Amino acid sequence: MKNKLKYVLALTAIITAFTSCKKEVFVPSETGNSGTASHSNGFPADYDIVFDNSKVHRIEFVLSADEWSDMQADLAEKTRGGGGPGGTFSSENPEYFPCDVYYNDLVWKNVGIRYKGNSSLRARSSKLPLRLDFDEFEDDFPEILNQRFYGFKELSMSSNYNDAALMREKTADDLFRDFGVPAVHTAFYEVYIDNGNGNGEEYYGVYTMCEVVFDTYLKSEFGSKTGNCYKPENDGAKFSQTGFNLDDFELKTNEITADKSDIQQMFDYLHASTRSSDVNKWKSDLESVFDVDGFLKYLAVNNTIQNWDTYGRMTHNYYLYHDPADGLIKWIVWDNNEAFQTGKMGGSLSFAMTEVGTDWPLINYIIADAGYLATYKGYVKSFVETSFETNRMSTLYSEQQSLLQTSADSERSGYSFVNGQFSSAVSTLKSHNVSRVAEAKAYVQ
Repeated sequence: MKNKLKYVLALTAIITAFTSCKKEVFVPSETGNSGTASHSNGFPADYDIVFDNSKVHRIEFVLSADEWSDMQADLAEKTRGGGGPGGTFSSENPEYFPCDVYYNDLVWKNVGIRYKGNSSLRARSSKLPLRLDFDEFEDDFPEILNQRFYGFKELSMSSNYNDAALMREKTADDLFRDFGVPAVHTAFYEVYIDNGNGNGEEYYGVYTMCEVVFDTYLKSEFGSKTGNCYKPENDGAKFSQTGFNLDDFELKTNEITADKSDIQQMFDYLHASTRSSDVNKWKSDLESVFDVDGFLKYLAVNNTIQNWDTYGRMTHNYYLYHDPADGLIKWIVWDNNEAFQTGKMGGSLSFAMTEVGTDWPLINYIIADAGYLATYKGYVKSFVETSFETNRMSTLYSEQQSLLQTSADSERSGYSFVNGQFSSAVSTLKSHNVSRVAEAKAYVQ
């Protein structure tokens, strides 16, 4: 009898241990509860959950060994000069592969996951940026038709490339938005991946979750996503008379109609002869199609925080939206992981932007006007006195440091850009703020 009791107790202990280790999740599609705010379409995007900035979130991606292997093979095929991280990324996006997403004690099945990025995707690191599409595979798996992640169809995961402080991407977006410049919502996430190799989940470090512009952001910011949304790339993105090409303005909405006459009109007004013969008409025409004031506000923030991987240096990293509410094309910032430093490729622009030539006419032509220049200087002054004020930024950096410290310390070699420099990198950001505020005040005097 005693032996039987010992056996029962031992078996109970084994079952209890197994149960405690098993991932407890709720799967709406498997329970028949398809009309849930967490998984279904038709519910508003829940920013309070997905972009809760009071914590570092935890998310896990689970792939089969075969899917993981195919995902790496696709990355090697899409990168040249070494086949994988460190190569040259082709113009073709990597493919999506199905994975299960675990978050907040729930699971989303057969979510599309792929690699994304440009220079960040060429990093010699296993911590690479990711893109999620929650109903990418709905044709193959009808049970996930119109699947959503708390109202979001797509989400972008920045790897915080080249950022030992882990907070450049998020801090920049928050500052732009705080000062009234269109920018997406962001939040910190610890990313874990189970690639089916039998080792279980592995920590890939701190990522910055970013809202996708043409998914939920347009409706959230502008109240509508019915206008044309463009992602400019290549020479056309300069708006220069040399190399301008409407094909370089990829439509992210209204793709079937594909009417890009609004961009052509903006280009025509920008380069009109009235710029020298009748400046008031030139300004009036340009302002009738393009939010010049919003662009000047963007320049004030971008130049103050220093952000070299943007218009004026690089032909990408911004979106344009033709807002039906007022008929104006609005500038939307994107991809700010390289901000808060002088940078590369000639470095970030000076406050005066005198180094910018006619190849970047949206800056060169607009800032040459005395009235526009005065407005720009006013925004620089206002920005460093409010959103970028030193006491405010010092507190913000310290709060984010406390939030991220454990997650940063846990990052492992080969899956991190921190390399033991987290605290010193945060100190560098604080010093950068002090120096930039001083330079801004000297410029606007």
